[in-house]
Amino acid sequence: MEEFDFVIVGAGTAGCAVAYRLAERGNTVCVLEAGPPDRNPLIRIPSGIMKTSTNADLTWRYEFEPSENTKNRPIPGFFGKTLGGSSAIHGMVYNRGQRSDFDGWAAGGAEGWDYFSVLPYFRRSERYLDGGEDEFRGRDGPIPIAKLRMQEQISDRFINSAAATGIPLTDDYNGRKQEGVSYVQAQILNGRRWSSAHGYLHPARRKFKVDVRTHALARRVLTKDGRAIGVEYGAWEADDLKTVFARKSTIVSAGALVTPKILQLSGIGPAKLLQQMGISVVRDLRGVGANMTDHFSARMVARVKPGLGTINERAKGWPLAVEIAKWLMGRPSVLAMTAMSVFAFCKSDPSSRDTEYSLMFLPASLKSGMTRRLDDYPGVTGGVWQQRPDSRGYVRIRSRDIRDPPVIQPNYLDTEIDRQVVIRAIKHLDRVFKTEPLASVIEEITLPVHACTTDDEWLDYVRGNGMGSYHPAGTCKMGSPTDPAAVVDPRLRVLGIRDLRVVDASIFPTQPSGNLNASVMMTAEKAADMILEDFG
Repeated sequence: MEEFDFVIVGAGTAGCAVAYRLAERGNTVCVLEAGPPDRNPLIRIPSGIMKTSTNADLTWRYEFEPSENTKNRPIPGFFGKTLGGSSAIHGMVYNRGQRSDFDGWAAGGAEGWDYFSVLPYFRRSERYLDGGEDEFRGRDGPIPIAKLRMQEQISDRFINSAAATGIPLTDDYNGRKQEGVSYVQAQILNGRRWSSAHGYLHPARRKFKVDVRTHALARRVLTKDGRAIGVEYGAWEADDLKTVFARKSTIVSAGALVTPKILQLSGIGPAKLLQQMGISVVRDLRGVGANMTDHFSARMVARVKPGLGTINERAKGWPLAVEIAKWLMGRPSVLAMTAMSVFAFCKSDPSSRDTEYSLMFLPASLKSGMTRRLDDYPGVTGGVWQQRPDSRGYVRIRSRDIRDPPVIQPNYLDTEIDRQVVIRAIKHLDRVFKTEPLASVIEEITLPVHACTTDDEWLDYVRGNGMGSYHPAGTCKMGSPTDPAAVVDPRLRVLGIRDLRVVDASIFPTQPSGNLNASVMMTAEKAADMILEDFG
């Protein structure tokens, strides 16, 4: 019988961080990862996302269910399936969100998760390499964070045009306040991607002998007398299963789409759904798979004058050879680009304390309808999303087979406030595109194909062209034990099951107003402290 102090399902951002913190205190830890090792060399190259995000070996690939609000289009999504999880294949943008996100969690029943309670864990995880106030930024953590090093004139033009529309400039949107426009902060060091596997898991294997098993697809959490005792797992195509037992606790960190699926297949979830699937109910928790949220994004694309340093111009022929040489020498290069170069955080009401939507900019454009293929002409892309969507969806198992993808219905734009905010956001982006100094270098706006002049036209465009942002969260909501929708308590213990915790973005009660990876690392750091308090 194989037994460890802790068994962790999932080697994504949360699983990597928790494994390191538990192991450094002398605990034995086994991590199960469904995907392969992170040996693909493109993982370390930031621009490798153009290839890794379409690699089925490294990604979970899903189609979100269509809805009337998105013109009955299935929405594609891809998520990391390798050591480091999505931190190995995502856009590397580091964005914590804003103070009121976490104060809202605490006010809603997640005691101990207010901003000043979670701030030390943000600081513990990061090694911020630029300026900023030490009160808010960490300097000694395992994940290096720095402003984007490649800062070209077309992105400068976007920043100046955004400022001309009333967005203040900011030096640090992860510091005292989020509002403002600046170059993005990214998880890149010396031009290399720094995933959670590189920051946490690989050091944990070397220093603390953490047992990491790849191609190990968790089938279900095993329970006995109301206690989680371990995990049953096997290779994707195999029916011969293995079991690993946990002396102290089992931790599910498989992400907001897979974690509820594993719990449901383990008999933990809405009783009616489990009974329909012929699964014995271990614990009736109606919130497992509910409360799903994601940032719904829309974009604009423009053809620009040549010679402005767009990625389209630099990513082919001799210019690409020059960029490769610069990257090898550690100089700023398109090979070290993130999914965007500029971030802006905006509010409609100047008197409001909080921002409500984000604008993004990338000095590149992609072929219409093509996946990860650059246009043949110089172009730029702007994007928007509502920071804290009100719409809620769900994740449900499709069958009793773990290999069947779950039913994922995000219900994008399901509420009026979400529709209003996304219209305000994209109209603001349109103003930035038409404001100097950016306006004079734009030759043609290619998307939307037809100019939008009314709110109804903008909404119709967004419904027909918007996409998810790969930020699913909330499907195992954290809350007070008296909250009928809660799945875990504020110490991330699954309600009604002893020695079982969930640690990933699925526990977020509401969507943070930023990319998820920073908040997931914070969650894992805080969870590790709580687990160690309970078990040592």
